[in-house]
Amino acid sequence: MGAKLVYHEKNYFEDGSFQEIKIWGVPKSKDRPHGLKYSFAYIVNDERVIGYDNYKHKADHRHYRNEEYLYKFEGLEKLWLDFINSIEHFREDNP
Repeated sequence: MGAKLVYHEKNYFEDGSFQEIKIWGVPKSKDRPHGLKYSFAYIVNDERVIGYDNYKHKADHRHYRNEEYLYKFEGLEKLWLDFINSIEHFREDNP
């Protein structure tokens, strides 16, 4: 069984930046023990400045500008909140 897209959302902000969220159901594996593949991205001027994902053969992680950090996945609700909070902090620091 391959990945099945279960959710996709793309929202634009007034300044032209946008957030895009994709969630797929996948078979549970070592890389994805929760049975989810996900990509949460915040794009400013065609550059991903914030991202949370679990790209193939990588653990859950987040991106902030050009840096990558491990991320402890504790469920979709917390992931979603962490992503939204990251965007809010970024927008406050970069008006």
